[in-house]
Amino acid sequence: MNTFGRLFRIHIFGESHGGAVGINIDGCPAGIPLSETDFEADLARRKSGAKGTTPRKESDQPELLPGIFENKTTGAPLTILFRNENVRSKDYSILKNTPRPGHSDFVAQQKFGGNNDYRGGGHFSGRLTLALTAAGVVAKKVCKTLKIEARLIEAGGENDIESAINKAIEANQSIGGIVECKVNNLPVGLGEPFFDSVESLLSHIVFAIPAIKGIEFGSGFQAVKMTGAEHNDNIIEATGKTETNNAGGINGGISNGNELVFRVAVKPTSSVSSAQNTMNLEKGEIEALKIEGRHDRCIALRVPPVLEAATAIVLADLMLIEKKTTWS
Repeated sequence: MNTFGRLFRIHIFGESHGGAVGINIDGCPAGIPLSETDFEADLARRKSGAKGTTPRKESDQPELLPGIFENKTTGAPLTILFRNENVRSKDYSILKNTPRPGHSDFVAQQKFGGNNDYRGGGHFSGRLTLALTAAGVVAKKVCKTLKIEARLIEAGGENDIESAINKAIEANQSIGGIVECKVNNLPVGLGEPFFDSVESLLSHIVFAIPAIKGIEFGSGFQAVKMTGAEHNDNIIEATGKTETNNAGGINGGISNGNELVFRVAVKPTSSVSSAQNTMNLEKGEIEALKIEGRHDRCIALRVPPVLEAATAIVLADLMLIEKKTTWS
């Protein structure tokens, strides 16, 4: 449900307009240097404020609760908490009976019998990626020998990100994007087939990130256009280094020592200001819905640090399983 991982195990909690969001990390090794300043860089990358992102601004100040003593992890469960401060819940009152097309509003209400917190998407909100990013900061320290980098490579069908954002703002619409993640310095042998392969675990956690609609590794869907000879990566060194990397650094669900490469598709934000038809659940009638409030034009702009975090969480867990990590 809200828990992920085997040894490096996370439990996420909170709602967009509730008192707080946060994450609990169980299995975090003892002795990792950790302070609030360690979170600043990745949390700043995820923050709103840039062109095309929501005007909602939060301090995003992490509170390190149990699991820390003298700026080092103790080995006990670690909890990281973020208070919600800048909420405007009245913007969402209409959504109780008129769910947004493309959003979780309808299914959440049906699944939980109307007891869900619908404000700002509640537990389904992108606000919870703040907690995921925080867990990623810790995970990166566990697998500090790895270099994990994600970037937005396409938005609204264009490689020119700034141009795409400007067009979306001018059209008063939201757009999606593609985010690519690369990992270097991976050892050979990470991954636990059959069901805990590298691709399986990454796909599992990636689809927990709101708005993700697809994932591909290496050549991905382009592989169907290749012959076997074209797609195969010739091995050129005893270390396993290959001439090409169509496999994206994974064979048989196991890391092969080459660069791990994968891309995710991020859908457009569901909350748009143009009128859309939806069902008024109280009246039983279709009516026009115009979304008010503060929303991202392109949520994909803020996905890279979240994707890095999700990747680090998986790889930290796998490296602990293989006992191939040091953090001192």
